[in-house]
Amino acid sequence: MLQFYADHRRDLPWRAPGVGGWPVLISEVMLQQTPVARVLPVYLEWVARWPTPADLAADAPGDAVRAWGRLGYPRRALRLHAAATALVQRFGGVVPDTVEELLSLPGVGEYTARAVAAFAFGRREPVVDTNVLRVLSRVVRGVDTQASATAADRREMAALLPQDAAVAAVLSVAVMEFGALVCTSRSPGCDGCPVRPDCAWWAAGRPPPTVRRKAQGFAGTDRQVRGLIVGALRAGGESVSEDDLATLWPDPVQWRRCLDSLIVDGLAVPDGSGRITLPR
Repeated sequence: MLQFYADHRRDLPWRAPGVGGWPVLISEVMLQQTPVARVLPVYLEWVARWPTPADLAADAPGDAVRAWGRLGYPRRALRLHAAATALVQRFGGVVPDTVEELLSLPGVGEYTARAVAAFAFGRREPVVDTNVLRVLSRVVRGVDTQASATAADRREMAALLPQDAAVAAVLSVAVMEFGALVCTSRSPGCDGCPVRPDCAWWAAGRPPPTVRRKAQGFAGTDRQVRGLIVGALRAGGESVSEDDLATLWPDPVQWRRCLDSLIVDGLAVPDGSGRITLPR
């Protein structure tokens, strides 16, 4: 696996030597449910505009939402802004290097905390995303799965990591890269796979997934309506009237539900005069 990574790793900016905790944190939040190709240009804009947590914290949350562009799930932009503010207030503007401290940041969960600790600071931490879980399940357990990672999965992965922290950190990203490039969900490249001789799933005849995720549509969903509203606010300058926003969607009940949910999430702010702004 380490040799595979050495030979086939993608040249991604957040993997550069000495890149630091803040760029890695930005990349990990952006990469949640979003392909690398879409993340790259937005990531580069963010690290150029806000090279430190203090730089982001000094700007308005709405600026983060605007700069989020069309990555989707814009609450992630607010979480990064809140994390930047917490880093300035509690950690002197420096990203901490332990899982416990990282978990104390707003919007940072089990996966993100371990990914930052491992990839930015070389910690021996089990980093289990959907790619890693798929490789772990297939190669070690002999089953396929589309479930979400659990604490038990992290414990099993931790037991497989080398004791040397630096090597363990490289192995963590190597397994992730292997799952993204070879041991993929729909069309795994089993022919020529470097671990096929040791793969329990291959030996079992590649049985189908034990748990399948239900496919999520987009057209007509609240997610689409919320995206339209946020997009209009992003493009609308200082504020946009509710009447103009109401023209974005033909179903007034769904539109109102989505606008209200954006207000609850802090992504839209009524100004008291019938107009809506991004958070300031």
